[in-house]
Amino acid sequence: MKFGIFYEHQLPRPWAQDDERKLLKNALEQIELADKLGIDYVWEVEHHFLEEYSHSSAPEVFLAAASQRTKNIRLGHGIVQLPINFNHPARVAERIATLDLISDGRVDFGTGESSSEMELGGFLINREEKRAQWEEALGAITRMFVEEPFAGHSGKFFSMPPRNVVPKPLQKPHPPLWVACSRRDTIHLAATKGIGALSFSFVEPEEAKFWTQDYYSTIASEQCVPIGFSVNPSLACVLPFMCHQNEEIAIERGLDGGHFFGYSLAHYYVFGSHKPGKTNIWEEFQQRRSQFGFDRKIAAKTGTQLGAQIMERGLGSLRGAIGTPEQIRNLIKRYEEIGVDQLIFVSQAGKNRHEDICESLELFCKKVMPEFKDRAEKLEAKKIKELSPAIEKALQRREKPKEADSEYRVNATMKI
Repeated sequence: MKFGIFYEHQLPRPWAQDDERKLLKNALEQIELADKLGIDYVWEVEHHFLEEYSHSSAPEVFLAAASQRTKNIRLGHGIVQLPINFNHPARVAERIATLDLISDGRVDFGTGESSSEMELGGFLINREEKRAQWEEALGAITRMFVEEPFAGHSGKFFSMPPRNVVPKPLQKPHPPLWVACSRRDTIHLAATKGIGALSFSFVEPEEAKFWTQDYYSTIASEQCVPIGFSVNPSLACVLPFMCHQNEEIAIERGLDGGHFFGYSLAHYYVFGSHKPGKTNIWEEFQQRRSQFGFDRKIAAKTGTQLGAQIMERGLGSLRGAIGTPEQIRNLIKRYEEIGVDQLIFVSQAGKNRHEDICESLELFCKKVMPEFKDRAEKLEAKKIKELSPAIEKALQRREKPKEADSEYRVNATMKI
């Protein structure tokens, strides 16, 4: 089991003038601390126009800053939006490679397509075409990483003539590839493409068991035709997180933030009606949280086994890894036993305090993480050994890099 921390840069209203700067500075301090404590990954989203829920619209800038304050923690794009109006594929390849170079090869390249109307509509992206755009863009980007020069692309959604896309990433053939997953069918898709699955659903270990079984059996089957030039057989799950020796204090410090994370996500993706610059999601959350499965009374009960969801009389309430070190240890063991490779913790959520987030990380890394870290290397080596023959066959099914016309040239047109 490996561990990551996750950032949306949540900023509930009301806002003061300096709040966004403080938010980013605090997040960088948390990541620097996580690196020193031995946390494996930091994951940073790309979202646009999602007020309060996510003020992380330039993850490449933020992760570049984090790269210069850390030494070991891996820098995960969780994720880069790939539909063409969000980001041109060549620009994505250039940014990922540059970050990989300045971080000494610590980048993980997570990708996605978005599903909020706020973002898709804002960039005039056809919802029916976004999956196809993601696939076309990712296939081209992986070629840009390895082809020298890139032989060009002529597709449905974008075309580009031959160019040598520079720089090239430090990791060869390219950084590990991931895709954001919210449903079981997307996790299956990730396996068919040979890429890691970043599950952003709050799923119980017992349910995740079926996801991991399907994912790894697909990786090992002929269905796996890698979209990149390496295979990243990994499955990660996201959970709200706050650790304290006293369960009631953990709940007081982390539960409302975790619930706001879930509520504000659903506001943009499920049930919300939003007036840009006007709607106050934090205020609505305070008034309506219980109606949408974020009942504080249910989730705040002490002395119970932790889980992604707490159920009572058919009502669900989010809890996750908010509790004592022993409670969190037992929860992690359940994910470890069914083959989840990484747990990604969400602490920067709602109005959770910077000091509490740092204290929580320190306690977790001292009391819980060591036993899982001790097993992680051996378990990872065992997994790779078992999958290596299937991965080798899968890579043989992948089309080789293309070669540009050797006579192709670009003539300067400007006269001096």
